[in-house]
Amino acid sequence: MKIAIITETFVPSTDGVVTRLKECIRYFKREGHDVRVIAPDLGVYEFEGVKIEGVPARTLPLYRSKKFSLPTRKVRYMLEEYDPDVVHVVNPALVGMSGVRYAKKLKIPMIASFHTQVPKYADYYNLPMFKGFLWWYFRKLHNQAELNLCTSEAVKDELEEQNFHNVHVWNRGVDTELFHPNKYDKDIREKLTDGQTDKKLLLFVGRLAPEKEIEKIKSVLDASNEFALAIVGDGPHRQPLERHFSGTNTKFTGFMHGEELAKAYASSDVFVFPSTSETLGLVITEAMASGLPLVAAKSGPTCEQIEDNRTGLLYDKDTKDDFTKTVLRFADETLRKRLAKDARNDIAEMSWDSQSKQVLDYYKQIVSIAGKDLKHNNINPSDVRTGNK
Repeated sequence: MKIAIITETFVPSTDGVVTRLKECIRYFKREGHDVRVIAPDLGVYEFEGVKIEGVPARTLPLYRSKKFSLPTRKVRYMLEEYDPDVVHVVNPALVGMSGVRYAKKLKIPMIASFHTQVPKYADYYNLPMFKGFLWWYFRKLHNQAELNLCTSEAVKDELEEQNFHNVHVWNRGVDTELFHPNKYDKDIREKLTDGQTDKKLLLFVGRLAPEKEIEKIKSVLDASNEFALAIVGDGPHRQPLERHFSGTNTKFTGFMHGEELAKAYASSDVFVFPSTSETLGLVITEAMASGLPLVAAKSGPTCEQIEDNRTGLLYDKDTKDDFTKTVLRFADETLRKRLAKDARNDIAEMSWDSQSKQVLDYYKQIVSIAGKDLKHNNINPSDVRTGNK
């Protein structure tokens, strides 16, 4: 099978979407399939033998730390030249809009996947008046696909409430060999704590952006001198965050990858995830695999991953100071160790292969159904198996 993946973000960028796509591509290649990626041109044109078709990219006014590709007819020429059996449009928004449009025009079976709560982000960028338009826009794109994927049951429910069609949950995955408690490294811990290795080390990993609500963590450092904080990642909000955390036990590391990131997880004590707008939070799964207990907001997607008081602690975002009080409970080392053990046990059997096989099965099904039913009309959900095998 020839698979075209059209995505708003890919290597050398690093985030949960890119990680998931890389693992899928590796699996597809092992299974003998041909893959082509169409993505913003960031100077990388090959990933492990897979060709990346670069689309000219530019920064946008509201997000200058990252380049995006705008809608372009070039996507049509790329699809015509490659002639794929199936198109997967990941997070369709800008270049993805062209992917949706031309896959439809060329009558290529198409899946779209929803990974980012852009309409909710409008509140964080003081643009709440655009939420209705954003939901309309993404619904219009996704409903041209034969099938839509999202990353949690809670998001599936929300998309269905917004009248997205044929929505299925794309299962979680994680590399449990890379992310493992045995990756503890005293030198990394020394670096992350800025030499204060006796303190309990809180860890945040992710894009530094307003919607991540990272500022909340400072309240813990103000309330107790027992904790240090490491913030791993980068993004448009880094400078305001550095000012916000000035004078506290906080270390900004920039990006970490691979073994270094695995060591950062395993050498920390508690993973903190204050965001209330995530569709999944791959970093939660990586932290659990590394044997880290978590503190996260009590929301649909996080409740699907974290069992309160067993693999982590959930705070109520609507209760004043509840985040601070919840993190401070980890002054109790017995509690921390108990939750850390259960967090790892919950994730120990997970892998990337099962979720990659799931989406590959979806590709095969829509190609088969399109061949039988002609014209790539919308598929009734009952015609498509869940992929959970």
